Amino acid sequence: MRLVLYISLAALLGTCSTQPPILDQVLELGELRVVTRDSPTAYVDSPDGPSGPEYDLVKAFADELGVDLVMEPVQSVSEVLPHLIEGKAHMAAAGLSTTTARRSYVNFGHYYDMVDIHLVYKLGTGKPRSLEEVIGRTIEVVAGTSHVDTLVALQKIHPELTWTENADVEVATLLAKVAAGEIDFTIADSTEFNIQRHFYPDLRVALDLELGDPLAWAFPRELGNTLLDRADDFLIDYEREGLLAKVKDRYYGHTRKFDYVGTRNFIRHYESRLPRYRAMFEEAAAQWGVDWRLLAAIAYQESHWRAGAVSPTGVRGIMMLTEDTAAYLGIDDRVDPRNSIFGGAQYFARQTERVADSVEEPDRTWMALAAYNVGFNHVKDARQIVEWQGGDPDAWIDISKALPLLAKREWYSRVPFGYARGWEPVLYVNNIRAYYNILQWLTASEEAETREFDIPGEVAPPPADEPADVEQT
Repeated sequence: MRLVLYISLAALLGTCSTQPPILDQVLELGELRVVTRDSPTAYVDSPDGPSGPEYDLVKAFADELGVDLVMEPVQSVSEVLPHLIEGKAHMAAAGLSTTTARRSYVNFGHYYDMVDIHLVYKLGTGKPRSLEEVIGRTIEVVAGTSHVDTLVALQKIHPELTWTENADVEVATLLAKVAAGEIDFTIADSTEFNIQRHFYPDLRVALDLELGDPLAWAFPRELGNTLLDRADDFLIDYEREGLLAKVKDRYYGHTRKFDYVGTRNFIRHYESRLPRYRAMFEEAAAQWGVDWRLLAAIAYQESHWRAGAVSPTGVRGIMMLTEDTAAYLGIDDRVDPRNSIFGGAQYFARQTERVADSVEEPDRTWMALAAYNVGFNHVKDARQIVEWQGGDPDAWIDISKALPLLAKREWYSRVPFGYARGWEPVLYVNNIRAYYNILQWLTASEEAETREFDIPGEVAPPPADEPADVEQT
């Protein structure tokens, strides 16, 4: 309200006074007001607190300006720019494409990401080989998006192309409709598609309608470019320092690899295998301060929720504990599901506690997972390599690049704990991130009011005597 009054008063005064530059207004108010979308690819306010790639970026920008961040989420893309133009926000950060139509009434800053625009269909319904084969079938898109602009441009070449626009849904809803067979096609940015295909594994890209579509923050045209220029400087520096890549990895790193068969099997096993162990996961997670879904994701990666699983190297049980780890945890029967699950929870909590205090979430969890798999000392060696390379040893994105180097003589010969199949923990972590993401989606409605634990929470103290570093498989 203060922002609207400020702008309205300045407009009424007209030539009697000069309106301060928008950056000065932000600094005077002590607030940066940002309109965004309520979407996993932009901003989400959950019991864990606000998150999302747009939130992380604008929060860092507000911190640099030394002002408070006020997020103004709207439900639809079509609401974003009207909210900005009406003077209710200083800028828009909502994954907006910099279309020609939008540039006619707002200014865009430096792009911070590039996405591909996909026409999406359901496997088994017939993949079109060209746009001509799409004509006559149902296409539904979100109103007010750049996807409408894309279709309008294509309609000039293919006049018979038709579609339906829906202002009351997000892209995720339309992707669900495609998966359910309710519509033939929708259009999605690659970031949104890569997330949702883990929930709906039958979704496929029919055609790439555009490659390398730039995304940028939007600013009102009437108030000058002082805030835009400052934001550009921030984003350029943020990218140069590697921080932008870390934000992208946090939200999209696990989506790069997709296993269609594996994802379908996971969802099927969620219904057929998980129920018999779920109460054990929940109880163990409560005891050791771990989200039960993360614990279950570890178990799926280890054994596909099979209590009798045995690996070629001799590790056994649903959490695949080695003999040394089981002995360290005081477990006599590591095949027993309850023993294995509680032991795995305790061991993971111990790895989390060993990660340096300077490592923040979610990188702390990813490093603990890597330690669960390859051994904590090898993660320490990877941190050393990152330091030698001038990277950030507290960032998982840098650690994930250093771990595979432990399989190369020129690197493993220089670190205390030597050779490791360092590519394995990177794949291990990425798989668990994907499984955990699907579990969050599958359980969101039932746990909305009962979820009590963060990822990860406070852990119980470890046993007094630690074993030698143990590699989990």
